[in-house]
Amino acid sequence: MQLTIYTDYTLRVLMYLGAKPEGSRSNIKEIAEFYNISSNHLGKVVYEMGKLGLIETVRGRNGGITLAKDPADIIIGKVVRHTENPINLVECFDPEKNACRISSACRLKGILNEALNAYLKVLDSYTLKDVLVNKDVLYGLIDN
Repeated sequence: MQLTIYTDYTLRVLMYLGAKPEGSRSNIKEIAEFYNISSNHLGKVVYEMGKLGLIETVRGRNGGITLAKDPADIIIGKVVRHTENPINLVECFDPEKNACRISSACRLKGILNEALNAYLKVLDSYTLKDVLVNKDVLYGLIDN
């Protein structure tokens, strides 16, 4: 399974913000430059992350972006579910677009669904805090 760029950027922003010292703020331009990605794309991601309650944004001169939750409360699987929704590994996972002629008798769909559930179960067992066990190293890379 390949995650979308949207999910990739979401996870990168969470890691970036989580590696920073508590209470410090970042901004879209800073994060986009660090990762060498489009600030326009990142702006859309940050906007949605705010709506999901993952980050807090403050406008104005001393504004910026911070995590809205403790990293221990941000479950990676939940983030992936929100950003990849719906997760259609193959055409037959989407009843509205399914045109596969063998779908009604195909056993592969069940196997793929089982694999997807196992994948998400693993991601559900990790939080942002787990990802940030090397927070000092990550911050050292960010702060350069």
